[in-house]
Amino acid sequence: MNISSSVQHNRQYQIHWHKVLLNLKAKISEFTSKNIVLVIAAILAVASCFIVKPDAKYIGYFDFKTLTCLFCTLAVICALKNIRFFTIIAQKIVTYTGNTRTLALALVYITFIGSMFLANDMALLTFLPLGYLSLSSTGKEKYMAPIFIIQNIAANLGGMLTPFGNPQNLYIYTKFNIPTLEFMGIMVLPFILSIVLFTVGCFFIPKESLVLENKDEEKINSKKAIFYLVLFALTILMVFRIIPYYLCLPIILVSIMKTDKKALAKVDYPLLLTFACFFLLAGNVSRIQIVNVFFSTLLEKNTLLTSIFSCQVISNVPSAILLSEFTENYRELLLGVNIGGVGTLISSLASLITFREYTSHVKGKTLKYIGLFSSLNFGFLIILTATVMIFM
Repeated sequence: MNISSSVQHNRQYQIHWHKVLLNLKAKISEFTSKNIVLVIAAILAVASCFIVKPDAKYIGYFDFKTLTCLFCTLAVICALKNIRFFTIIAQKIVTYTGNTRTLALALVYITFIGSMFLANDMALLTFLPLGYLSLSSTGKEKYMAPIFIIQNIAANLGGMLTPFGNPQNLYIYTKFNIPTLEFMGIMVLPFILSIVLFTVGCFFIPKESLVLENKDEEKINSKKAIFYLVLFALTILMVFRIIPYYLCLPIILVSIMKTDKKALAKVDYPLLLTFACFFLLAGNVSRIQIVNVFFSTLLEKNTLLTSIFSCQVISNVPSAILLSEFTENYRELLLGVNIGGVGTLISSLASLITFREYTSHVKGKTLKYIGLFSSLNFGFLIILTATVMIFM
């Protein structure tokens, strides 16, 4: 009896731990698939530590101001999202559209404007679901792929004008201490051309009438909205170096902890860790002589094209961090890592967000989506690159 009970107990114990291991494996697999860039960055960063042994110089690799600005911006945005601030504003705008073309223009411009203030990835996370709901509720799902792709392009290119519009902008703006007006002056030409191009792209969407479902009107929590907008203004002042980041961080952290702890839990910490890993990798790589000579030679010949090509292979944020160690030509580097955000599916981390959102709603059309995505993105890339090279 005791033996039988012991065997049964051991079997239950084994089954329990088997389930635990399976659950852990599933969670690791899910995390890896969602944060593949972070995983690769971490592996490369750790590998680089075997080549360049840890020493006192390591602490100098990390740009704590950039990490602080990024964290504060993401935290405030998450708080605003939790009160559905952006969704309610966007829904009110979309309600006034009467056909698919106007709807496409509204969704693209909302995403475009949002990327200037929210950063490209947060703009897509906010407004792609709105696009899906608008199209699915009106029976126009067939236009989801082109509208999603143009939204993606608008998010990647819309953020190029402001230092906080894209993560790589915030890094380069901080690292090279670029004056704000000079920064915007560098980016104004491709910014204006981008607006023209994605506006033209929307006009290829047929003009079909639609009726949006009537939904109960949501109201914004005005008190919280005003409070979070004040915090957001504080982050902008921090980005523009008007308020020191080490003073701004505790104010924003304590404020959000008191009003919405869940917002802090929703911050994109994998993005912050990705930055940290690439800071470590870039710092170590810059101390390897043969690599230093290789990148320095390429960037000396053509910083713009080198940075654009790098984005197509390792994405724009890692490219900005890595290449900034080998050049002082921040003008061409800034142009390259922004224009290079369009192109391949991995040229921007935000593009993977769009891809994941589309494939979660539409099954069996992945290859067709990738084909259309590549055609539109490389079209934008060629036009923008040629224009900048002519007028640069």
